Amino acid sequence: MAPLLVIAAGGTGGHMFPAQALAEAMLARGWRVKLSTDARGARYSGGFPEAVEQEVISSATFARGGPLAKAGVPFKVLGGAISARRSMRRDRPAVVAGFGGYPTIPALSAAKTLGIPTLIHEQNGVLGRVNALFAKRVDRVACGTWPTELPEGVEAEHVGNPVRAAVLEKAGAPYIPPGDYPMSVLVIGGSQGARILSDIVPPAISELPRDIRRHVRVSHQAREEDVERVASYYYEQGIDADVQTFFSDVPERMSEAQLVICRSGASTVADVSVIGRPSILVPLASAIRDEQTANARALTEAGAAILMPESRFEVAPLSEQIALVLGDPDGAARMAREAAAQGKPDATDRLVALVENMVGQ
Repeated sequence: MAPLLVIAAGGTGGHMFPAQALAEAMLARGWRVKLSTDARGARYSGGFPEAVEQEVISSATFARGGPLAKAGVPFKVLGGAISARRSMRRDRPAVVAGFGGYPTIPALSAAKTLGIPTLIHEQNGVLGRVNALFAKRVDRVACGTWPTELPEGVEAEHVGNPVRAAVLEKAGAPYIPPGDYPMSVLVIGGSQGARILSDIVPPAISELPRDIRRHVRVSHQAREEDVERVASYYYEQGIDADVQTFFSDVPERMSEAQLVICRSGASTVADVSVIGRPSILVPLASAIRDEQTANARALTEAGAAILMPESRFEVAPLSEQIALVLGDPDGAARMAREAAAQGKPDATDRLVALVENMVGQ
């Protein structure tokens, strides 16, 4: 029977997208793949291939709910671990790979009790809570962002952040510099905190110099409660804009963009780097470990991106930065080249090799 890889992930798309990329690659190499997640993580698993068996187990976090809910967390996690262990005894995995989020705790815990090889992949430049908990307990640690802050004594491999097949298809797509023709601006906020982009980006684009503004076309991802007001604002200002809660074709839109304005979540930064586009990065200020600033470091230091902390993310400064990019074709093309130079389109292959090297260890 083909070897089995159990992928444990959950929480947000930031954990699920690289997990999906690994699942696609391992299936192509003849492995069987099972996804272990919770009900929340399952909402982000729709892109996984049908051949991936999905196992929803109980998990919980102390970060949400009242005292009663918090008191039940250990029991839910223990129940999930018992369920995962029972499943692994029936069909023993060759490797269990955790991608972060609380749903990874039961699967990694079960694997450790059964002596199954384990690894974690950290997407951000700072370890998440769960990965920090397991960093000294698993057999291998893989990092998507480099450098990543690690506990003392922990060694890791920099493999990069795996991106979905749809992103890889656009890797190195030719960049069309800004000019006197339609220019695309892609605005994406990730799974959290897109409201500030909806508040600031539309008026900033409205304030662009007329010779730039008249060529701008916007694809803007907004929260459901913000879609109508954002779309109405663009319409009233005479700006051509497509405003949606979710774009299923982000790689296509990104490849066609002259500029990307976005959060600096690990998966977003990986997509921007692999496709190679100039960007304005706005780290999520509420991120406890400020990991999004760490994620942006390589692109900003390479001159491929402009970093705008939320404390400076205001209409006039943003409008000025947009104009600097769209008004300088040579500079924008240079940013695109530097972004692509930071990309790791072979990140999935590196992670596949790491998984396969663990078999039998």
